[in-house]
Amino acid sequence: MIKILLVDDHPVVREGLRGMLNAEPDLEVVAEAASGPEALAMTLAHRPQVVLMDLRMPGGDGVAATARIRTECPDSRIVVLTTYETDSDILRAVEAGASGYLLKDTSRGDLLHAIRAAGRGETVLTPSVAAKLFSRVRGGQVPSLSAREIEVLRQVKRGLSNGEIGKELFISEATVKTHLLRVFTKLDVSDRTAAVTTAMENGLLD
Repeated sequence: MIKILLVDDHPVVREGLRGMLNAEPDLEVVAEAASGPEALAMTLAHRPQVVLMDLRMPGGDGVAATARIRTECPDSRIVVLTTYETDSDILRAVEAGASGYLLKDTSRGDLLHAIRAAGRGETVLTPSVAAKLFSRVRGGQVPSLSAREIEVLRQVKRGLSNGEIGKELFISEATVKTHLLRVFTKLDVSDRTAAVTTAMENGLLD
């Protein structure tokens, strides 16, 4: 059973999400919050596996809450669910430690898939968001990966899991996932295999 915290300042939105998610046999909404500070408090109290986080709320935005939750409850995965898809919003959320970024017009099936993937510790980035960031980062040139991102991708190529990569590079599993999410964004891909393939095609990996 994947325990979920809903964070949105609109009660109607939370009610709709709660009804949809609780109808699934493997999902359970255990708490709700209407602001960033409340989201942190509810996460500490209920320890959900997945937090569905709105970005812009009164009393503290979702990015700040994401950063605090990742620091104080690193086992909780944050999936941003918002109407905003500006480059700055997406980048801030990823930098804060979000495991995924979805828009509120996403389909029911895609939302359920994203929650289950996040519950397994995977990263989720919708194609429209990935394409938007890719255009911004790439600018028509071969994408540039940092030395650490290339190191992580080399370990992915070896077939290592995120946990094994973390031990190999002496970094946390959460940091590995953050690097991979950035790689996915820069390479305009949505999974590990595609990331390795695209990096090799662009001469970024041996």
